[in-house]
This record gives sequence, C-alpha cells and structure tokens, in this order.
Amino acid sequence: MARNVLVLGGFGFLGSHLVDLLLEDPEQRVHVVDNLSTSPLPLDALLAEIGPAPNLTWTIETIDSFAARGNAGDAARWDEIYHLASLVGPAGILPHAGRIAAPLLNDLMQVADLALRWGARLLLVSTSEVYGGGEQGFCSEAMPKIVPAEASPRLEYAVGKLAAEISLLNLCRASGLDGLIVRPFNITGPRQSGAGGFVLPRFLGQALAGEDLTVFGDGSQIRAFTHVRDIVQGLVDAMRRGATGGVYNLGNPANRCSILNLAESVRDLVRRQHQHQPDDPLDQSGRRRHAPLPADDAVEVDVRIQHLA
Repeated sequence: MARNVLVLGGFGFLGSHLVDLLLEDPEQRVHVVDNLSTSPLPLDALLAEIGPAPNLTWTIETIDSFAARGNAGDAARWDEIYHLASLVGPAGILPHAGRIAAPLLNDLMQVADLALRWGARLLLVSTSEVYGGGEQGFCSEAMPKIVPAEASPRLEYAVGKLAAEISLLNLCRASGLDGLIVRPFNITGPRQSGAGGFVLPRFLGQALAGEDLTVFGDGSQIRAFTHVRDIVQGLVDAMRRGATGGVYNLGNPANRCSILNLAESVRDLVRRQHQHQPDDPLDQSGRRRHAPLPADDAVEVDVRIQHLA
C-alpha cells in the first residue's frame, strides 16, 4: 500500500533502524527530519549503511523549522508520523538540565497540530522513565506513574515525556487526533553509542580497549534488553494496528539479566574473541570496577509486550 511516512528524529539510533525497516517497502515514501544532534554516525556514513533508496528524502532541521514550513503550507502531506525526535540517554540529557522538559512538550504540540491539519496518524515514542521505577520494577500500561521528591535531569526528562503523553491522549479525546504512544524498554543493537550513557556499548567499548568495566552500585539492577530491530517492528505494528489513544509498552522480559551479569558476559565474550591473540589486553584487565549508584537511578525489572489486536 502506498503511504507517505514522516519520521521525525529518523537519523538517530532508533530512528535510523525504523527508516531501514520502512524502506523495505518500495511503495512507501519516507521523509526524515533530523537536526543530527543525537545521530550515532556522521550523515554520510549513516546514509551509506542505509544504502541507495529512491523512496527516501530528508531535511536537516529542527522540529520548530519544519513545523513553521508545514503551517505555511510549504511541506508535503503525510499519512503517518513517527515522532522520535528527542534528547536521549542517561548521560546525553545531563548538559541540558533545566531545558529538557519544555522542548519535549513544545515539539509534541507542534507535531500534533500538523497531524490534525493533514489528517495523519501520529505515533509518539515515549520512554519507560515515566514510571519512576515502577512497582517492584514491573511496569504495565495501567500502572500509576511515580514522581520522586528530589529533582534531577532524569526526572525532568521523565516528567517532560509524561506531559507529552498526557497532552497527546487529551488531544485524541478532545480534538479528534489519531494518535498513540509506544514506550520502548532497554533497547540495544548496532549504531547505539556509549556516549549517551547506554550500558551495553559502554561495556563493549571498555572491554575492547582492555579497560575495567564500570558497574554502578553492586550491579544488582535488572534490565530486560530488546534488539532494536524487534522494537522498530513493534513501532510499525503499533502504527498500523494499534488503537487511537492506545499506549503500548514494548520490551522482552525473557532477556532479563542483572547489570553485573551483563558485564561478566561482555568480558567473557570479548576474551573468547581475543583468545588467539598473544598480546590480548584482557589478559591483564577486563575486570569490574564498581562505582557509586546515581541517586536517581530507576530500575526496570520486567516489562511485557502488549499484543496488538
């Protein structure tokens, strides 16, 4: 089926994999809007990985700029809008403390207005951070959201995302917006950078460099990682089959592991890959170094995949 698909934030880690998947259908016209602020690769390198795609176009600009052109009629009409544009990563948000929440809500409102103007379906990619840790770490769609007492950049990010969620759901009820929300949990895979604070690429980078692997606290925090390719398939399934006003948590509880076990698995895997190299730096390193746990750490012990009707 021919579709015009707009991906906001389509050159980031998650967005670029979504674009890969969407481009597999040659009848879909895909346009990316991205300011490259969180792109994991230089644009030329990323486009080389994506490969030749006559149905792909892009503009390098902010949501503000794109929305201004859309409101002026200087933009194509779209059938589907995936809104992924956002700051990302536990470390990636830190330099923006005090200025995290406002853009999250402002961008969503501008994109929602365009979706209403065009009659497009809008999917907002939110975050598991809205739960503030959940109940014993478990997070279902119906659970209350917890706002801790102490302010932090991580809390500002979570509350900004939550405000965007609430605004979208209210617009669905009050204004007829065809919108829905997906909260991915613990994504990992190719193109993910450790620079944003993501744990698996950080462990891999340390292990490959022969450095100690830094584990915060005692490493008992539990995560359930899901490959990015599975997450983007879930985004497309939600867009095509999800209910208006629906909220879907996406993750894989079968992949539960502690951060300590993850560090040990990475160390052992890299050692096996280097076992035939006589000057392997992991012969002398590859150890664990424990560091204090950040005060606002949120632990997701389990997630479930919402089956889309």
